[in-house]
Amino acid sequence: MSSIAVPAVTVLPSVTSLPPAAAVPAEPAIGAAPAEPAVVGVPTPPTGSPRTELRGRIGAGFSPVPHRYRLYLAPDCPRSLRVAAALAALGLEGSVAATVLPADTGRCDAGAHAALRRAYEAAGHHFDGILTVPALVDTWSGRVVSNHTAGILDDLRFLGAHPAFRTVS
Repeated sequence: MSSIAVPAVTVLPSVTSLPPAAAVPAEPAIGAAPAEPAVVGVPTPPTGSPRTELRGRIGAGFSPVPHRYRLYLAPDCPRSLRVAAALAALGLEGSVAATVLPADTGRCDAGAHAALRRAYEAAGHHFDGILTVPALVDTWSGRVVSNHTAGILDDLRFLGAHPAFRTVS
């Protein structure tokens, strides 16, 4: 006779060990708006505030002129590092100014944070949302053109290829 191997049996938890029905989130009603995901540690802007994502473009309302734009960046932000690397790779440091904001607003250049706040307020009347970086600011109008990283990178490529920026050193 041969021996038969018996597979291991997995014991399922009993019904009494499941969470009570009140602890299980309910399904949203049909046609209801999906719940917004919560972001831990980041304050949510008030409901009446304008969108915090600005997507203006150079060449569409903002003319490509050397020394007209300023980038606001943060040293601990990966998107800011990408924008700074593109600025250097395209040779635009001499024609597009960059301001690196300190992570601690009380430690040093609070004036740079105030300037960025004014630029956001100029972009949206009574802007009370969150300041985000990277931000591309038009120094002539004093407002944020874009804080969308992909758009800023495209604008920097556009400026790098523009004839007026090739002669600026």
